Amino acid sequence: MIDLSRHTLELDYPCSWEYKIVIRHEQTIDDIIKEVLNEREHNIKPSKQSSGGKFKSYTLEMLVHNEDDRTELYKILMDHEHIKMVV
Repeated sequence: MIDLSRHTLELDYPCSWEYKIVIRHEQTIDDIIKEVLNEREHNIKPSKQSSGGKFKSYTLEMLVHNEDDRTELYKILMDHEHIKMVV
């Protein structure tokens, strides 16, 4: 098994990056993304819904400018009260 903690992700910035976002079914993804990203350009597309119907997932694709930008966006998404999980 490969220990990924020993490896550094090497990307050529700026680059397109995808975040998989899971929210509760009663939440609206457009409102959440507007709160987090404001006017920043992005694409959001539905992915899957949980078998029980409690959660929906989406793929958020956007341009990230550097490592700090990519990780900061991840943290902001994770900290949002209506986002259950970010991958």
